[in-house]
Amino acid sequence: MGKWLRAAKKRHNRPESRTPVNRHADIPVSEHMQENMYHMKFVFSQAPDLIMRQFVIKQTGDQATLVYLDGLVDKNSINNNVLRPLQYETGTAENITVTIGCVEALSDWPDIENAIFQGYSVLFVNGRKEALLFDTQGWPQRAIEDPQIETSLKGAHQGFVETGSQNIAMIRRYIPNRELKVETIIVGRRGKTKVSIMYLSDVANKEVLQEFSDRIRQIDIDSVINTGEVAEMIEDNPYSPFPQFITTERPDAAVSHILQGRFAVVVDRSPSVLIGPVTFTSFFQSVDDYSTRWLTATFIRLMRFAGFLVAIFLPAMYISAISFNYEVIPLKLIISIGESRERVPFPPIIEALLMEVTLEMLREAGVRLPAPIGQTVGIVGGIVIGQAAVQAGIVSNIMVIVVATTAIASFIIPNYDMASAIRLLRFPMMLIASMFGIVGIIIGLMTLIGHLISLESLGTPYGSPLAPIRFADWKDTFVRLPLWKMINRPLSSRSVQLKKQGSNRPEGDGK
Repeated sequence: MGKWLRAAKKRHNRPESRTPVNRHADIPVSEHMQENMYHMKFVFSQAPDLIMRQFVIKQTGDQATLVYLDGLVDKNSINNNVLRPLQYETGTAENITVTIGCVEALSDWPDIENAIFQGYSVLFVNGRKEALLFDTQGWPQRAIEDPQIETSLKGAHQGFVETGSQNIAMIRRYIPNRELKVETIIVGRRGKTKVSIMYLSDVANKEVLQEFSDRIRQIDIDSVINTGEVAEMIEDNPYSPFPQFITTERPDAAVSHILQGRFAVVVDRSPSVLIGPVTFTSFFQSVDDYSTRWLTATFIRLMRFAGFLVAIFLPAMYISAISFNYEVIPLKLIISIGESRERVPFPPIIEALLMEVTLEMLREAGVRLPAPIGQTVGIVGGIVIGQAAVQAGIVSNIMVIVVATTAIASFIIPNYDMASAIRLLRFPMMLIASMFGIVGIIIGLMTLIGHLISLESLGTPYGSPLAPIRFADWKDTFVRLPLWKMINRPLSSRSVQLKKQGSNRPEGDGK
C-alpha cells in the first residue's frame, strides 16, 4: 500500500481552497418563524426555485412553513402526504400527523441545508426549536434501458441509471440475502455525493474493505461527478495506462463480481459501478462467457487475448519487418510489399502514424456523433480515406490491411478502458520498433510484462493468476471450463470463503 499512500499524499498535498465562512452556520434553529425564514433566504439567496409555503396546522393551530427546492421533490407526495394532512385533517394538539415516512427532527442548519439539496422537504413550526424532515425526493430520472457500451447477447437488458438508490435496488434483486451489506460514505465538500460500497459480509475480505473505504474517505474534492473520478483518486498507480478497477454499467456483471468476493462501489448520479480488486485477466471476461457453451466461450476468450497482442504489436511488427528485419519476410511477399510501396514517399513509421492517427480520429468522431451518423462516418470515412490515400500514393495497400486488422483486434476487447489502454500503447511500440526493430519490440514486451507484474489493485497482484502463478484460477483465465468444475472463488478476490455454495454437477456417471 506504500506506493498508493505516497501518490495520494502528492495528490492531496496542495494548498486548500479557502471557502467562504458561513457566519450563520452556528446559529441554532429559532423558535420564531420569521428568524428561520430570514436565515433560509440568506442561505438560499438567488435561488428562485426555493419554495417556502406558509400555512396553519389544523391539528395545533400553529403557523408553519414548508421549505423545499422545486424540481428536486415529488409534488404529489408533498400535496397528498404532507400538506393535506396538516391543513385539513384533525388530531391531537400534541402530535403532528403526516402520511409519509422518514420523519426526522433536525436542529443544525448545515444538516437542514444539505437535506434540502438532497430533495427533502423541511417543515418549520412556530414555537419549535427544531425542523421536521420529510422524505419527498423526486428529481428527474430516466428509465432503465439497455446498456449502451456493454452490450450482451444473452444477458439482462437493463443497465444502471444516475440514481444511486435504484442501482443498489437492482443489485439487491439479484442477491436477496441479508449478507449483502452496504456501507455509505459522503464524498465532496460542495456537492456531497453518496458513495456506497456493496459486498457480501461472509465472503469479502475485511482488510480489503477497510483499505477500500479508507481510500474513498481520503478523497478531497469539491464534488464527485462520475465513477471514473473515484477510480482515478484511489488507484494504486495513477501513472499506469492500464485500468486498475473495472467500471461496468451492467447489474448482472456487478453481481457476478460481488459473488466472487469483490466489492462494488455505487456512486450516486453516475450510471456506472466500480469493481475492485481486479486483475489483468478480469478485463477479458464478459457476462456472455457464462451464458454460452464453455467450448464456445473458451474460443472467444482466446481470440480476445490474441486480439490484445495483435492490437499492440502488429503495426510495430510491420514497421520492424519493412525497416530492419526484412529477411524474415518470404521472398514472394516482400516483392508484393515492395510493389505496393514503390509510390509511397514516406518511411514506414510516418506511414503507420498517419494511418493510425486518422483511424483514431475517425473512431472518436463516430463516438461523438449520433448513432446512425456515427456508424456511417466510421465505415464510409474509413473506406473513402483509405482508398483515396492508396490511390494518391500516400500509403500502401499492405498498411491499410495492417491498420484495419489492428482496429478489428482492438474491438474484440470487451472492456472499454482496457481497449483504450491498448490503443495508447500501440504508438510507443511503433516508435521503438522504428528505432531498434525486433530487438526494440522485445524490449517493449519485456517492459510491458514487468509493469503488469508490478501493478496492484487494492493490494492484489495485477498479474494474478499468471504472476504470481495460481493454477487454481486458470480454470477461468485463458479458457473457461464448465461451471460445475469451478467450485471455488478466484484467489485474486482474496475472499475469506473460498468455496462456493456447492456444485450443480451430480456425482457418478450423471444418469
